Amino acid sequence: MNVINKESALEKLKSGLPIIFQTDTLPAIGCLPEFSKIIYDIKKRDSNKPLILMGAENEQLIDYVDESAKEDFENLAAKYWPGALTLIIPVSENKKSTLTSKNFTLGLRIPNSYMAQSLMREAGPLLTSSANISGFKGSIKAEGIALDFPSVDILGPVPWEKGSGKASTIISWNNSEDWRLIREGEVLIQELH
Repeated sequence: MNVINKESALEKLKSGLPIIFQTDTLPAIGCLPEFSKIIYDIKKRDSNKPLILMGAENEQLIDYVDESAKEDFENLAAKYWPGALTLIIPVSENKKSTLTSKNFTLGLRIPNSYMAQSLMREAGPLLTSSANISGFKGSIKAEGIALDFPSVDILGPVPWEKGSGKASTIISWNNSEDWRLIREGEVLIQELH
């Protein structure tokens, strides 16, 4: 297991490599947006499944949100972030190069994790996925993840702060004040009404 510090992680990310790190839910594998193909390759992930863009603060993500969804986005972000809610929104024109979906939407989230926020505060937003081989339940401990991804560095210190072990809730914006549940997770959907 190759555990690295934040400075080394930032260098790896800038060179186009992914990093594995803990979040408030499940461990994540992440990279800078321009290098997203590497996550699909390493995870053996279907290229039709989009990634989630995580940031450390709203200011890092707001430019990705199309004007049509901005007010609804800001309302839910203010209420639930940092936390385990992923918001799928239409992406702004100037950020369409970040897309990993074919329908011009992007999932955004700010995890309630010191480690994740600290990394992204310096690296900028990262395209992420859970740190497991697609189709398989992965470990939630760094040691187990290292067995699945021996070539990917792990952000330390290890052992990590404990995550919930449950995926984030995902909701998708349809139109003004209208959100659709995609996946129930850590945030209970009743709380959103």
